[in-house]
Amino acid sequence: MTTTTDAKPQGLPDSIRHYINGEWVDSIDGDTFDVLNPVTNEPYIKAASGKKADIEAAVAAAKTAFEEGPWPKMLPRERSRVLHKIADIVESRGDQLAAMESYDSGLPITQALGQARRAAENFRFFADLIVAQSDDTYKVPGRQVNYVNRKPIGVAGLITPWNTPFMLESWKLGPALATGNTVVLKPAEFTPLSASLWPGIFEEAGVPAGVFNLVNGYGEEGYAGDSLVKHPDVPLISFTGESRTGQIIFANAAPYLKGLSMELGGKSPAIVFDDADLDAAINATVFGVFSLNGERCTAGSRILVQRGIYDEFVERYAAQAKRVKVGLPSDPKTEVGALVHPEHYDKVMSYVEIGKSEARLVAGGGRPEGFDTGNYVAPTVFVDVKPDARIFQEEIFGPVVAITPFDTDEEALELANNTKYGLAAYVWTSDLKRAHNFAQDVEAGMVWLNSNNVRDLRTPFGGVKASGLGHEGGYRSIDFYTDQQAVHINLGEVHNPVFGKQEEAAEKMDG
Repeated sequence: MTTTTDAKPQGLPDSIRHYINGEWVDSIDGDTFDVLNPVTNEPYIKAASGKKADIEAAVAAAKTAFEEGPWPKMLPRERSRVLHKIADIVESRGDQLAAMESYDSGLPITQALGQARRAAENFRFFADLIVAQSDDTYKVPGRQVNYVNRKPIGVAGLITPWNTPFMLESWKLGPALATGNTVVLKPAEFTPLSASLWPGIFEEAGVPAGVFNLVNGYGEEGYAGDSLVKHPDVPLISFTGESRTGQIIFANAAPYLKGLSMELGGKSPAIVFDDADLDAAINATVFGVFSLNGERCTAGSRILVQRGIYDEFVERYAAQAKRVKVGLPSDPKTEVGALVHPEHYDKVMSYVEIGKSEARLVAGGGRPEGFDTGNYVAPTVFVDVKPDARIFQEEIFGPVVAITPFDTDEEALELANNTKYGLAAYVWTSDLKRAHNFAQDVEAGMVWLNSNNVRDLRTPFGGVKASGLGHEGGYRSIDFYTDQQAVHINLGEVHNPVFGKQEEAAEKMDG
């Protein structure tokens, strides 16, 4: 059998352009780039390629909308109504959104549908949060009242990745807009299609012109991503992507002292103790690394298994991995589709070859049978992986998992923490005390105990070490996208310090 391309989804545009100040525009220099279908690697559309001049136009529009437009001055309830309309529209167009996302990224259609629903929920969550939130007040009876005044900061630069792009765009757009900021979105160049749907959604929902701006293109110096990070009128950058790019953004943003929120790479451990519910642990860890084609930052791509159950776990895990259905992204039965781009496919396959020299291969290890074109990688399982192996240490970002045995709790913790990353961790045990203690000691921004990656939107999202800087989610997102101004009101006798009573005055002064 030879794979064929998916049918093009309905509503596919003729080209992908920038969206600046409420209008669709080409790049100022007319430059474009090809967008590839992951199933065939053939170009199916051209996208405008943004550079410094395009970013300058977008930032200027966003700055004017912030300084002169109604959006930042609206009551929270007014902005909330608009965000709820956005959510309604996303839900009503979920099938179309998912079809385009699947076609553009290679994501299985059933998983793309789930991501579309999550995108709508992100807008609903922040629409509700800005109405319900309250800020702190601190009283000193008879003397002073102090309160916190939150204010939008300005133009937020949002740089999003190519895995689940539409949902991750909503994750940033929701709180940035809810808090009254204006935005410039730079989506990943591999997957610009679903981002091109936001302008129509926002226009229908009533978002004023200039509040949302979209510039497509690359991230390198002189191109859209680099120019957005370096623009002096963009005080905030929220970035999701790999760790090396995060370091470059950190360095380029430093001269401007920009606010940064960066969710970066991961090599997350799933620790399975010998008292775990083995059926649940195997099902969850198979899904946790092979869903979203393995292209997920929180994938449990290192599985640490206690020695007493190791052989049984490996045998059952390999058998289940071999049953994962690889297929066309548009097929509802598909569980693993095509990787996003040939460059990424080559990277993942290079790690598969490295793994063959470092560990024992028990499933996958190449193209799945019958898929001789496109970016297909069979779900791949390496076992007996040493902690200094590259496939244990380095982020692969594909359907590849490394399984390693351990004997004691202490060894499990040492192995879990033995990478530069620290995004997520998963612990499987029926010993509640062990689970809580392990969660306290593991170096990860998020820990799931006897659970797959199911996250409450109110909780913080972020990593430690090379996995990120800062946290978003719930009120943490509100904190990032707002300035918190302290206002102090004198209620009684004026207590202004005077020379001659410096010691008394100094007790009440900061800075």
